[in-house]
Amino acid sequence: MSIRRRGAAAWSGGLKDGRGELFTQSKALDGYPYGFAARFEGQRGSNPEELLGAAHAGCFTMALSLILGEAGLTAEKMETSAEVTLDEVSDGFAITAVHLELKAKIPGADQAKFEELVTKAKEGCPVSKVLNADITLDAELVE
Repeated sequence: MSIRRRGAAAWSGGLKDGRGELFTQSKALDGYPYGFAARFEGQRGSNPEELLGAAHAGCFTMALSLILGEAGLTAEKMETSAEVTLDEVSDGFAITAVHLELKAKIPGADQAKFEELVTKAKEGCPVSKVLNADITLDAELVE
């Protein structure tokens, strides 16, 4: 089975004074603005790193849901965030790390099983597999 999804970007102008728009096949993003100031200067707007973080958090959480189901468990609630690190390296910039943080309420799960399953999800998530970065995880099982 092969699934294909499309995302697109448009850009006008130079790097610092230019403006871009992001588009997704689903129309979830349809002309959403992004640019240099949002990426490098902390100003309002989107950037590729936060989009990658959202994609990674979503992918990991879905993968964990699958793995929990295979173990006979169902999450009552899971909240995942992903902090993506963009570093200046010798040949430009690179995404060097992603740190996932999970808080999960999973009735019937013990700490050891929880840790085993979240590690499996982190390693098996398709977004984790495509990234050439150090991926770390803090996972908390809450009551």
